[in-house]
Formats: sequence, C-alpha cells, structure tokens
Amino acid sequence: MIRRCTDLDFNEIFTIINDGAQAYSGIIPADRWSTPYMSSEELRHEIDAGVSFWACDDSGSLSAVMGIQPVKNETQDVTLIRHAYVRTDHQRRGIGALLLSHLRQLTPDPILIGTWADALWAIRFYQRHGFDLVSPATKDRLLRRYWSIPERQIETSVVLADDRWRALHPDQ
Repeated sequence: MIRRCTDLDFNEIFTIINDGAQAYSGIIPADRWSTPYMSSEELRHEIDAGVSFWACDDSGSLSAVMGIQPVKNETQDVTLIRHAYVRTDHQRRGIGALLLSHLRQLTPDPILIGTWADALWAIRFYQRHGFDLVSPATKDRLLRRYWSIPERQIETSVVLADDRWRALHPDQ
C-alpha cells in the first residue's frame, strides 16, 4: 500500500534513507559521503522545506520512501522527486517504480529529478520510467534554481526531466 508519511514515520524514513544510501558508498565523491548519509537534522530540514514523503507500507512496516517537493518560482513551477530509497532487502521488486508512478500522478507540473552522476543504476531506473537527462549547462542552471545544494554537489550531479518539462523546453 502506498501512503503519505506522517511525523510518526520520521525514524523509519531516516532508517530507510541511510540503508538505501549505502549503495553510494565508494561511488559518489568521498567529500560528499558521510555516515550517516543523511542526519536526522538534515531530514527534518528537508521536510520543513516542503519535501513530503510517501512510502510503500508492507503490513505496518515501510519498505521504501520517496519525497515530492513542489517548487514555485517566477520562471516555472516544477515538482522535484527527492530522496528515493528502497530498503536494501526489498530492492528489485518494483517498489520504487510503484512509488514513482504514484508521485507522478500527484502533480500536473513538470517533474525534475536530481541524482549523482556516478549513480548509473539510479539514472537507468529513471530513464526506464520516462525521464531523460538534460544537458550539462541546463543541469547546472536547474540545480541552482530549484535545489539548495552545495556547488560540489552540482558539479557531481545530473538532472533528469519528464516529458512535461521536455515539452516546454524541447531544446534543452
């Protein structure tokens, strides 16, 4: 069952993110890796900044989480998919695809997704589900406009866009 997370799910969201993020260890730049990958303070900041988490609830235990964050600005309203993680012992069962499909239905806005450039498995996952990489110059511009991340993370990330965004920006 897919459901919206509540404050009562905070600890489980934290656990799933840090469990799933183990895949990045040794892959992303060492200066961007930390243990835990996301602190509880960082998670609280993300939620306070408007990231709404949704989860796959398997009989009272969460197996995956994915955040959605609407961003409104003077240029264009978009929705960001943020912090998508599946417990390592539940991966490759289609749970991430179900969550992504559900979140896509929640917004009429174009959707953007940022991930690490070296996380090839994540990039392929999003491409299989209808997202395409934007150009490097567009990626830099989008990450600065819609995300609050350090320059080093901008250097080592990619952005993928859905067909709604592509229709509005066919040359990017």
